[in-house]
Parts: sequence; C-alpha cells; structure tokens
Amino acid sequence: MSKPAAPLKGRAARLARLMPSTGPSTAARTPFVLLVVLLLGGGLITLLLLNSALNEGSFRLSELKRDTTELTDEQQALQRDVDSRSQPDALERRARELGMVPGGSPAFLNPDGTVRGNPTEATAPPPSPTPSPSAGTPAAGAPAGPSGSTPPSGSVPATVPATEPDPATAPAAESTPPPTSPGR
Repeated sequence: MSKPAAPLKGRAARLARLMPSTGPSTAARTPFVLLVVLLLGGGLITLLLLNSALNEGSFRLSELKRDTTELTDEQQALQRDVDSRSQPDALERRARELGMVPGGSPAFLNPDGTVRGNPTEATAPPPSPTPSPSAGTPAAGAPAGPSGSTPPSGSVPATVPATEPDPATAPAAESTPPPTSPGR
C-alpha cells in the first residue's frame, strides 16, 4: 500500500527531533477560536445595547417635541386671549360691567401735602338707551345698580364690591371657555 516515509537526513532530521510532529494540533487553536467568538459576541451585544439606548432617546426626543408643540400652541392661544382682553374697548366694556366710571381729570399730592390740580368726583354718564336682553331690569322708578346713574347730590358714593356679571347678560365673546389641551 503506501511505503514508509524515507528517513530524513541532515538538517531536516535534527529539526524533526527537536519538534516532533504528531499531526495538526487543535489544542493550540481552541483558545484563539474561543477568544475570537467571545470578542465578536461581546461586540454584537454592545452594539445591540447601544442601538436600544439610541432608539429610546429618539422616542423621548419625539415625545418632548410633541409636548413642546402642544405647550407652544396653548401659550399662543392664551396670549391671543390676553391681547383681545387688553384692547382699550374691551377694557372699557369690562370696567363698565363692573360698575366703574371714567375718572375725569387727575389731581396729585405734592411731597409737602398740598394738592395740585382740581379733584372732582367721578360721575357715571347717563345710561345708554339700548335695551337690555335680560328680564331682571329694574323698574323705571327703582334705583340704578353699580352701572347706573349718579347718586343723589351731596352724598358720597358707596363703594360697591366687584361681582361677576350675570352669565345671561355677559357678551358672547366673554362666555367662550378657555382653550385646553387634551389630557391635561
């Protein structure tokens, strides 16, 4: 069958005696293969964890952007309400509903206690002839309420506590509910 290998001579024989060859050695390769497999597995697990963390951060970022958009919209709606209620005609209408009257010319106190200017009592103008839609209007001889006419001469006007107007007589613009965002 096969003939035995010829004996080695010279230098090859000496090397063969120093390093005996018993076939391919798998014992030396096993630690290297395990090290490579562990490094590759560890790298894949690290990439998976890193990718999960980035996705979680991305979801949180999109949620915060959505919340910011909702809050910005709500802030703009509130600012529009403030702007509409801060207009001079709206302030005047609301002041009249609360029973306030125009003040007239101002008078000032000097540091020494003297009065500069001519102080006068604020009087309400005569009520407008427009009919009121409410059924609870006072009779012709009844005294006027907080937004009525002036008190009798010689008397000091009483301070009337500010109350909210009747919802039935409030204008439609004032009865709109404030804007709300869902889930809040």
